[in-house]
Amino acid sequence: MAGSTNFFLFLLTLSVLYLASTFPEPGPPIKTTNLVVYVHDHFTGPDATAITVAGRQNPTTVDAAAPASFNILRFGTIAVVDDPVTEGPTTESKEIGRAQGAYINSQFDGKGLYLVFSVIFTGGEFAGSTLEIQGSDIFAMKEREFGIVSGTGFFRFVKGYGIMETAFMDVANLRAIIKLNVTVKHY
Repeated sequence: MAGSTNFFLFLLTLSVLYLASTFPEPGPPIKTTNLVVYVHDHFTGPDATAITVAGRQNPTTVDAAAPASFNILRFGTIAVVDDPVTEGPTTESKEIGRAQGAYINSQFDGKGLYLVFSVIFTGGEFAGSTLEIQGSDIFAMKEREFGIVSGTGFFRFVKGYGIMETAFMDVANLRAIIKLNVTVKHY
């Protein structure tokens, strides 16, 4: 009888240990961060921060004195950007980072871009961190949603989304200020 009791206690102990090992370990708490920043995208002027690098040649340019160039408003055009990111919508607002990456005009009628860029924080609370943004920008729409696919520093292991709105648009001169309202979850 003592042998069967010991065997029963042994099986009970093994069962409890097995069950305890199947429960997930509690991880660090997940944080939610909301932030609003403004991207100043200028294809023209002395403060230009974007340039088209490939696409179908456009014989009519914004600047009549300039040679024929690629136009980001045409299907197939690729642009590279290094835009200032600020706390507010004006150019006098504090710069807290740069938006660096590429836009591809991927909509046949020319009214939509595919975006892939990093918001690199150089100042403020998130200095040294990045957010990696990817998605579609049908810029004629008031609000467009995009994905936050990765991040570094403060935003390590991030996932989230953002809503993009055009705060200012000068189509004739290819200048815009874009409001990014971002919501991310991270550790």
